[in-house]
Amino acid sequence: MATTNDLKNGLVMVIDGQLWQVVEFQHVKPGKGPAFVRTKIKNVLSGKTVDRTFNAGIKIETATVDRRDMTYLYRDGDDYVFMDTTTYDQLTVPAEIVGDTAHFMIENQDVMVSQHDGQVLFVELPATVTLEITHTEPGLQGDRSSAGTKPATLETGYEIQVPLFMEEGTRVKVDTRDGSYSGRA
Repeated sequence: MATTNDLKNGLVMVIDGQLWQVVEFQHVKPGKGPAFVRTKIKNVLSGKTVDRTFNAGIKIETATVDRRDMTYLYRDGDDYVFMDTTTYDQLTVPAEIVGDTAHFMIENQDVMVSQHDGQVLFVELPATVTLEITHTEPGLQGDRSSAGTKPATLETGYEIQVPLFMEEGTRVKVDTRDGSYSGRA
């Protein structure tokens, strides 16, 4: 058990028998009335995001989430295979749980796998990953209709917008939270 004062991003709580992860939170102390905590929480299993307000200091039930460093090994049909870096045990995770994270995963990449009671909840990547551009059209210097960007396909098959001067074979940093270009590697 914890209180709403202990909330932080990434904390997993149990609300009405379901697991919810805190995406954002803000403690609010209005000039008149009691303090409260405004949160944006995401259902771990369905992915649904809702806004919820809690009174400050009330007790909330937190879930025990086991976060382990693992290495992504390979894709097996619709499943993804990970290896625990300490015990070398392999874990197979369905594509529905991996979700959009798969757009930025390459073989032998370190990831964080979160589990609750032996069930995989989600797979987390670092904030940015370095990937190689496998295909992009040459950028025309005078072309500004697209705000100085052009589409580029990464080694995972995912397409992002990059600056016009980028060429095939260039390694770029990609923000895994929104899939945007972050810079050259």
